[in-house]
Amino acid sequence: MVPRIRMLSFLEGAEAATGACVVIDVFRAFSLVPWALMGGARMVVPVRTEAEALAWKRRDPTVLLAGERDGKPLPGFDFGNSPSEIRRADLAGRVLIHRTSAGTQGLLAALEAGAFPVLAGSFLTAGATIRYLKSLELSELSIVAMGWNARDEALEDVLCAEFLKARLLGEHPDFGALRSEIREHPTGQRFFDPRLPWFPEEDFEHCMELDRYDSAIVATVDDTYGIRLQAAD
Repeated sequence: MVPRIRMLSFLEGAEAATGACVVIDVFRAFSLVPWALMGGARMVVPVRTEAEALAWKRRDPTVLLAGERDGKPLPGFDFGNSPSEIRRADLAGRVLIHRTSAGTQGLLAALEAGAFPVLAGSFLTAGATIRYLKSLELSELSIVAMGWNARDEALEDVLCAEFLKARLLGEHPDFGALRSEIREHPTGQRFFDPRLPWFPEEDFEHCMELDRYDSAIVATVDDTYGIRLQAAD
């Protein structure tokens, strides 16, 4: 059975999410998360603010911090919001605290709105996300394209949302064509602009691998960390 699918956008869309929910942030939050898990991170913990992340670091110096504001790395953090940087890091057994301007905000908002389950979505996890959703026999699904800073449309998130919907409906969209369109769009071109070194070219490639990670990424409650992102069982 195909669920009723609601296509939503930005932070207000996440706040209105009902049923199951996939929160999409292709560039770069929810492309970073699968790379962190593939690199051995024990979990990724989404938080809303830099202050929350830094407080975790003060309480527990073993945690690592990743995040951005306006795409730029944050002072006092171990990493920016860069999948290629995370791929090179030694994360084995570590907890990664993650703060971004769109993805983490939307995911936490959808959870607060009562959506369940809530998944972190990107092209890297598209096939696994579809399989997971189909296994649940859902009646309702919200797909939220978070966009730039959770308020401006980003083509990569819109096309990823449409890609997931099409796959759920049994269609087979051309990922190569989508990738090329995103590559030429201003949000894709950021990664090829030498004036924006916080958007390394490698990150485009690391965000645009289809089905690179073979598990859906689900938000669950953790007694210590609040909310954690891990591979679905």
